[in-house]
Amino acid sequence: MADLETRIAQARGDVSADLVLRGGQVFCVVTGALIPGDVAICGDTIVGIGATYEAQRVIDVSGLTLVPGFIDTHLHIESSCITPFEFDRCVTPLGVTTAICDPHEIANVIGAAGIRYFQQASEHTLMDIRVQLSSCVPSTDMETSGATLNAQDIAALMGHPSAIGLAEFMNYPGVIHRDPDAMAKLRLFEGGHIDGHCPLLSGKDLNAYVTAGIRTEHEATTADEAREKLQKGMRVLIREGSVSKDLDALAPLLSETTSAYMCLCTDDRNPLDIAEEGHLDSMIRRLIAKGVTPLAVYRAASLSAAEAFGLKDRGQIAPGKRADVVALDSLESARAQLVLTAGRLADAEAFAARAHVPPVGRASVKAPRVRADSFRHAANRAETDVIGILPGKIITEHLREQVMPEAGDKRPDPSRDLARVAVIERHGKNGNIATGFVRGFGLQRGAIAATVAHDHHNIVAIGAEYEDLAAAVNRLSEIEGGFVVAQGGQVRAELPLPLAGLMSDEPFEAVRLRLLALRKAARDLGVTLEEPFLQLAFVALPVIPALKITDRGMVDVTRFEIIP
Repeated sequence: MADLETRIAQARGDVSADLVLRGGQVFCVVTGALIPGDVAICGDTIVGIGATYEAQRVIDVSGLTLVPGFIDTHLHIESSCITPFEFDRCVTPLGVTTAICDPHEIANVIGAAGIRYFQQASEHTLMDIRVQLSSCVPSTDMETSGATLNAQDIAALMGHPSAIGLAEFMNYPGVIHRDPDAMAKLRLFEGGHIDGHCPLLSGKDLNAYVTAGIRTEHEATTADEAREKLQKGMRVLIREGSVSKDLDALAPLLSETTSAYMCLCTDDRNPLDIAEEGHLDSMIRRLIAKGVTPLAVYRAASLSAAEAFGLKDRGQIAPGKRADVVALDSLESARAQLVLTAGRLADAEAFAARAHVPPVGRASVKAPRVRADSFRHAANRAETDVIGILPGKIITEHLREQVMPEAGDKRPDPSRDLARVAVIERHGKNGNIATGFVRGFGLQRGAIAATVAHDHHNIVAIGAEYEDLAAAVNRLSEIEGGFVVAQGGQVRAELPLPLAGLMSDEPFEAVRLRLLALRKAARDLGVTLEEPFLQLAFVALPVIPALKITDRGMVDVTRFEIIP
């Protein structure tokens, strides 16, 4: 960072600026004005707009509109299936210059070492990765995770420059009922930032949750739910990921009035969707196409996000702000022609010059070897709890169906879209295997399995045939985790994710090609969901209503208990 006197001198024009963007117009996310003139940059800081400057280096942006860099306010980089470095290379050219991540996926597998890996990676990426400290490892006591982080463990991770605060507090019952462990974690961050996670919470329970100092929330799935959260002092993050798709429902609430208190996030988005649709840029395009004003949309994507998380140094193209600039062909298209992050051009040369840190989490899959009969669902009565998938949502229905036992086993029934779902403990702790039923994948034959299973990341699988379930699950141990599709006792497609069973060590382009093959193989089994693998991951998350499954059994999330 240049010294104070140099920045002021360059701003006044007494000396040449380090860099000038010339020929474009700045879109002001406060007033909505289009401001002609140069953008002068000193080091990593904008020092002038709306005037003519001399510079040591000039970049021609004629005909382009300049907006502040986009801020993804909540995501799990691990869910992109690639490392932070590949995520940086994949997403920064699309205009995302700040990503506020929660590494609780890797933390649930290898503990504090996973968070430290993300902290170290943030020191070298072009985009500014802000690493929240994971609050719920594990998310509940109804699952077996690879690690546990208590308040003392979290305190030991505080103080890194990437820190903002405490990541999404998913154990909302622990907050409102004053669980001692939850209280200890919240007290660590009193007066600081605490990120929220409270799907469908309302009334006095929501009052209690917000009173704990929790100020941001990304789980609203209806405009009414989001409105109540806004009215009770929360910043609402509109989420549009590969599975959780809330943009259409919340778009009517985003206006120039509310945009100061609404932001954008992706939560979980894979390289296949990023390549085909984009990232935050896709959300911006869609919101404007739905009639939301560009001022409201770009404010939510930048300045409001910065303000919500206390990042006072960014979010606007203005003197004194961090030089995160995206040059667009138009506000409506949101297609980046040039991206600066802290004054650096995000190009191939800059990405190649980054230092890296060694990967972590190898050999993390320690699951028992399974047989076909491991997937029997022993029962002596017909009434059956069934997880009902809602496409585009991670909340599920709690269905009840009649499934007659045969020789003490309830078999999958593809004719009724009733697939076997199973979770196998893979951290080498107890070898638990739980089975149940799920409806909504459309699977007619074969099986799919993964070690991406929020947030414990045990093996989760669905299938129509027990032999195929065994083939898919056993293959995951052989490849150190990932995604597998099996049929006829054979593996048809796979994506190894050897870093904690969550991330590939390959470039994002290679991951995308493997995901294409997996998608086709899943569709060949009859799967109708657009994104079956991340949807599969959320079947195992016991903090999202209404019915889920962990290695300890089927979980009634509404009652927050394992079904006997």
